[in-house]
Amino acid sequence: MDAEVAEQVADIARRVVASGAISANGHGNVSVRTPGSDEMYFTAGPSLRDHPASAVVRVGLDGTLREGELPPIQAAVVAMHTAMYDDNPDVGCVLHTHSPYATAYAVARRPIGCWVEALAMFGLGDGVPVTSYEPRGSEQAIAGIRAAVIPGVPAVLLANHGVLVFHRTPELAILVGGVVEEAAQAGLNAAALGGPADIPADLRAAALQRAMTFESSGMVRAAPPVQSREDTDIAWGERPEADDAERFYRDRPPHWGTA
Repeated sequence: MDAEVAEQVADIARRVVASGAISANGHGNVSVRTPGSDEMYFTAGPSLRDHPASAVVRVGLDGTLREGELPPIQAAVVAMHTAMYDDNPDVGCVLHTHSPYATAYAVARRPIGCWVEALAMFGLGDGVPVTSYEPRGSEQAIAGIRAAVIPGVPAVLLANHGVLVFHRTPELAILVGGVVEEAAQAGLNAAALGGPADIPADLRAAALQRAMTFESSGMVRAAPPVQSREDTDIAWGERPEADDAERFYRDRPPHWGTA
């Protein structure tokens, strides 16, 4: 077991909790693919809250436990993590949570539409699809997830269960998890006003393109202020010299004459 990688996974769990896109009890799991290998590191604890690195396990992408102890309830969801890695070679992190608003859509078996601009900006212009329901961890459940996933969309709702997010990096996966939860909350709130309005398809593409343009331009930094002759680091009434005699001589009144 690589202790550093295990600690990284525990830190990702802490960041998922800090993002707020998680249920009150913190149920969920996190995995990361170890670069250049056929395995992942996976959180085996019952909750992501205060998940210790010591409870992270090492699992082959064929689902075989290679190191650590994996409780049955957690072992049941390993296959949906490995399936995302098998199907998406660029995916480096998979998150599963029961974030409340998105899970409400999963329980209702309703997809989340692209009615929040952030969905279009972060690659979810087609919204978030929902699977059919099958018993947790079964071959039918994994087949259902694979069938529901939309190519290029890094998230899927698990019917009567929760949310699955998969992306290149943990940072992007956490970001998308938060965006999905925000969109679900907005959709439920908008229901009181007649329901959310989807962004037209052509404008979703425009929102994504605009986001990519901003991203490619890099960080914007303000130009440093132009310093005038009066601008110094010396406060009003202060003198730069430590030599009082020199300052006294320099500041003598004109009628004193010269030395």
